[in-house]
Amino acid sequence: MYDFIQGQLVSIAFVIFILGLIFQIFKFFKLTKKKEWSYPPGEVKREKKTAGQWVAFCLASLNGTLWKTDPLLTVVTLVFHVFLILVPIFLLGHNILLDQSWGLSLWSLPESITDILTLVFLICVAFFLGRRLFLSRVRAITTVYDYLILLIVAAPFLTGYFAYHQWFNYDTVMTLHILAGEVMLITIPFTKLGHMLFFFLYRFLIGNEYSFARGERVW
Repeated sequence: MYDFIQGQLVSIAFVIFILGLIFQIFKFFKLTKKKEWSYPPGEVKREKKTAGQWVAFCLASLNGTLWKTDPLLTVVTLVFHVFLILVPIFLLGHNILLDQSWGLSLWSLPESITDILTLVFLICVAFFLGRRLFLSRVRAITTVYDYLILLIVAAPFLTGYFAYHQWFNYDTVMTLHILAGEVMLITIPFTKLGHMLFFFLYRFLIGNEYSFARGERVW
């Protein structure tokens, strides 16, 4: 079982992950259409924004969003998403395995740094769990699905943290760590976890009050 989880299942997870992303991107373009622009007589077509104007526009788009209503939640959410992507990609152990398997080598963070980042990430998970458990307005809209998604995200980091510090049985923890990572990869394209990857796609291509750009497509 360990050989299957460490070997074939890794490849299966990556294939499902990549094909799932391709499917979701295809679905996005199929469900949206290119926006048709119409300009009243005499109106001059708007010029493209400069870099400074674009930054100012993005900052202005934050008005009325979570950044204004709950800054703490915004910061925790930002740290959560950044570390969720940053830690696995630049983890030394992952890059060693990547080099051994496919001959690819990425720059890696020091293990002491990734250990701290992992702990911070788990604190963010605990923060989200606490909100769902103890804030009535959040608990009212929380379902089993939300707890399951949180578990799927937390499990690879928690087991990785245990494995790095060699807590409990190492072989068992490593097996659970690899399996948890594979489960997360498989579920990303088909659950709300996919919003992390499609966030910029939606914000730049779909035009609405929260877009970072004018938007070229509509639902």
